[in-house]
Amino acid sequence: MEEKLKILLCEDDENLGTLTREYLEDKGYKAELFADGESGYKAFLKGKYDICLLDVMMPKKDGFQLAQEIRTVNNEVPIIFLTAKALKEDVLEGFKIGADDYITKPFSMEELVLRIEAILRRVKGKKGKEVTVYKIGNFTFDTQRQMLFTDEKSENLTTKESELLSLLCAHVNEILERNFALKTIWIDDNYFNARSMDVYITKLRKKLKADPNIQIINIHGKGYKLIAPDTEVK
Repeated sequence: MEEKLKILLCEDDENLGTLTREYLEDKGYKAELFADGESGYKAFLKGKYDICLLDVMMPKKDGFQLAQEIRTVNNEVPIIFLTAKALKEDVLEGFKIGADDYITKPFSMEELVLRIEAILRRVKGKKGKEVTVYKIGNFTFDTQRQMLFTDEKSENLTTKESELLSLLCAHVNEILERNFALKTIWIDDNYFNARSMDVYITKLRKKLKADPNIQIINIHGKGYKLIAPDTEVK
């Protein structure tokens, strides 16, 4: 019998939390509900979860803080924010932390499940891919381990950073079209996802700046180009 996928659900609204947990369990998931960020974090450290659903406004530890702490432990587990906040700044803050998606309250349970399924399909597909290692300038990028190496140091990448750098490396010294990258990684090319991608491009530029021969440049109206004179695929 196939083991149920396990969801960490952190929601301080008792009615909404219970309703969401019961709906997810009806759909075949195993959902564990916690009413604040602190108890959610303790549970995450003890258990193994396939995806995290985090309310933004929670007592003791809000969703943003909880996500940051989860990311220090696990760079790969998908995170979806459940938020009453619709301000652009709040959504972008979530993406900066490394969220995979967000859904604004009140939301449709059916839509929530569809988003969960889309993210889990993408994660499963990524895990099944062949291991690829890129040598870009002074860096070695291991796509499976999501790590970027130089002779001096190694650095873990988030899932989004790794997916975006993989696309850039696959199109090295060529234009990576913006809409193609958005639909490949974020599924939807809406405003918030586009801004999120800009955030991740900025992060990758900082990580790659140790080699002055490597650049990620904007191609106006089209997308991005990774400039890396010496690139190899292993």
